[in-house]
Amino acid sequence: MNAVAPLIKLESISKHFGEGSTRVDALRDITLDIEPGSVVGLLGPSGSGKSTLLNAIGCIIEPTAGRMTLDGEVVYDNGWLRSDLRRLRLEKIGFIFQFHNLLPFLSVTDNVALVLQLAGYDDDDAKHRATQLLDYLEVGNRKQAYPANLSGGEAQRVAIARALANKPRIILADEPTAALDSQRAGIVMDLLGKVAKDQSAAILVVTHDEKIFSRFDVMFQLRDGQLSSDAA
Repeated sequence: MNAVAPLIKLESISKHFGEGSTRVDALRDITLDIEPGSVVGLLGPSGSGKSTLLNAIGCIIEPTAGRMTLDGEVVYDNGWLRSDLRRLRLEKIGFIFQFHNLLPFLSVTDNVALVLQLAGYDDDDAKHRATQLLDYLEVGNRKQAYPANLSGGEAQRVAIARALANKPRIILADEPTAALDSQRAGIVMDLLGKVAKDQSAAILVVTHDEKIFSRFDVMFQLRDGQLSSDAA
């Protein structure tokens, strides 16, 4: 049986800021594989490099060295191999944040459809896809509501729908449950687990939220820019 290829593959990824006496090594030789269908937790104290790593995988900041493969494509090898990183993010990556960042002047459906419209879908197709996703995430009954009228859990589900709009297989989540109570946090994590399995996606979650630790397939710890798997 052939081994499953990882959706996220990092090989000796490093990132430093500054030079000489002001140099800070934010990431040190990070090697990591995340396979389809998995929900992975990334833990670590403030300043350990978690956000830097998430932003490097998300092609928002450029690593200093190493090699990175996303969904089968080598996108970084001691330099970006793509000139249009915005298009790369649209094609391969969905982002979920602690705060939902929904546009307050758009309905729930239009918030999700906007991502597809930016990717070139026509309005009808974008809204149809948005409605399908909202139903899938069990918030279809709120499709005409505006963000101000949603509960925290509902807003986060809409944010997940938006992250899934363009069918990325890589989902990066930064403290997605920090603003939720235990019950709503559990619902959100169960939904992410369902997404990982149903869509063969790889989901990486940065968190300090102990109430969701049991929902991860594996957890990693970052300390001083170095990765270990002894987070438990």
